[in-house]
Amino acid sequence: MPTNVVQIVVFAILTLMTLGGGLGVVSSRNLFHGALFLVLSFAGVVGYYVLLDAGFLAAVQLLIYIGAIAILILFAIMLSRGLMSQRQSQRNEQWWIALLVVVLTFVVLAVVLWQVDWPVASDQALASPSVAISQLGQELLGPYVIPFEVASVLLLVALVGAVILARETET
Repeated sequence: MPTNVVQIVVFAILTLMTLGGGLGVVSSRNLFHGALFLVLSFAGVVGYYVLLDAGFLAAVQLLIYIGAIAILILFAIMLSRGLMSQRQSQRNEQWWIALLVVVLTFVVLAVVLWQVDWPVASDQALASPSVAISQLGQELLGPYVIPFEVASVLLLVALVGAVILARETET
């Protein structure tokens, strides 16, 4: 089997995994199962990065999104017992508005995708990925370090809040 066919098959499997996970997130009635579908969708994105030979981005996606954010969401859900009760409705009655927004967003993105003349990278840029990784590291540790730290503190506060709420419902 040629490698091109293998890549196409793997891409199709990753697409089913990513889109299936995303569909499971928005259609699941159980919040915990929705979070597990989110992990599945994130894992599909990791596979895309591996397929694109972007090991650094795959590792970042795996460590940050699956290893930190998704697990933090799962812990917050498990510690917030009120969200897991069967008597509370897990469904929003305004789903049709969300569907309309999703369809309009898809149409706008499809039009932009077909109308924009996307630049093509030169062979020299593709030949030296270490320079790109170095630039990415400089950017992450440069002007974007503060937003990352703020996001981590915000997620920590959310987890502490979930623990406090879970303890209040016990007593």
